[in-house]
Order: sequence, then C-alpha cells, then structure tokens
Amino acid sequence: MSKHTFERREKKILIDNSKVADFTRDICEYMVPDEYNIDGEPYMISNLYFDDELDSVIMHSVSKPRYKEKLRVRSYGVPDENTKVFIEIKKKLRGVGTKRRAKITLAQLNEYLATGKHPNGIKYIDEQVLCEIDYYRQTYDVYPKVYISYMRNAYFGKENKNFRVTIDKEITTRRYDLDLSLGSYGDQLLPEGKSLLEIKFDGAVPFWFARIMSKYSLSFGSYSKYGTEYKTLQRSLKRSKLEDKSRKENT
Repeated sequence: MSKHTFERREKKILIDNSKVADFTRDICEYMVPDEYNIDGEPYMISNLYFDDELDSVIMHSVSKPRYKEKLRVRSYGVPDENTKVFIEIKKKLRGVGTKRRAKITLAQLNEYLATGKHPNGIKYIDEQVLCEIDYYRQTYDVYPKVYISYMRNAYFGKENKNFRVTIDKEITTRRYDLDLSLGSYGDQLLPEGKSLLEIKFDGAVPFWFARIMSKYSLSFGSYSKYGTEYKTLQRSLKRSKLEDKSRKENT
C-alpha cells in the first residue's frame, strides 16, 4: 500500500497521566519512537475537520454506522503558506479504516478550497486523491468546521512496523479562527489527568501488548476526538437552554 493510502484497525484507550511514563518504558522494549519524536519530545499535530451547516457528518459518525467517511486537513506543527499539509479523506467500514491523502502547500490548499482548482505541477497520485475529494465535496456541502490539535508521541513495532501506538495529550479544540497557521489555542477536550492512546494495527494486537494492557488495567474503548468535541458542544448548548429557561421562569 502506498504512502498516500493507509488501511488499518484502530483502538482507543484513555490512560491516567501517572501511568504514561511506565507504560512507555514497557512498550519501548518492543517498539521504537517514530522519526518526529526527537529526544522523546512530543510533536504537534493540527487538524481541520469538515462538516456542513447542520453537522451532518459528525452526527452520522457518532451514531456508529457500519460505514462512515470524513474529510480533514492535517499539518505537523504550525504551518505557513509554503508548508506542505495533507488533505485526507478517511473512510471506515465495519471497523476497518482507509485513509487517502494528498500533499500540497497550505497556500495551494487555501486556493483549492476557495476555487476548486487543482494546483499545477502536483504528483499524479495527489491529483487522483484530489479528484476523489472533489466528488466528496460535490456530494456533501462541507467546509472547515472544527480545529483540533494535540501533542503526540508515536511508536512503531520493532518487528512489525504496521503496529503503532500513539500517545496524545493537550487535545485542544475550537470552532472559530479556522486557520492552521494561527497555532493551537481553544478548549481542552480530555478529562483532567488523562491522555489518549491510539493503537493502530492490521491483523491482531501482539500478545506482549495485551500483557502490558493487563499490567496497567487498560481496556479498549471508543473515543473520537471530533465526536467528543461535538458531544461536549451539544451538552453545553443544552445546559445553556435549560439555564435560560430557568431564568425566564424565575422572572
């Protein structure tokens, strides 16, 4: 499978921050940090998620359908107009995810989103992916809706490089200033004292990893960054409506 296309299963685990250092030490017996984790330091990932006016994409996603797809833009660090970013279409069928991505500069991305015109001189595979994204954007009236960033440490297996574990913290969201070049600020998403593990694999989870999960009393769960952001927003809106109703009844 090419570097423009990824297919894998994903599992999520919320872990106490107090366990992260020991957990990381244990998995590093079998795994190594990826190239972006210099001296063990995390790196920042920034994303823009696309949706329509009614939030139809995320509403469908959180209903746990057999099939779902979404569009996002991703950058590593805070990009400027000459930084290469990824525009990705992600699909998931029965728990197996596929991701197709095109790599273009932020300036080219902004031009593409504004006009629909493909950048000149891009690679053939990037052109193919943009054609798929064209179809998605023509089918669904989506536009950048939510910014989500986080700090990540990532590891891949020494024997199986397709087995990956990522540790995300400081997950930050906002629904305004939807420009990756502005950097990370907004609301914190994770519960206090928690980090998010994502386990990406094809086939089965290695026995040694299952043993480490048991050691730290970890179990797979369901967690979507965008889905959690949406549910948090809906709870906040509901509370506001109830408070407004209460104030009106007491006046």
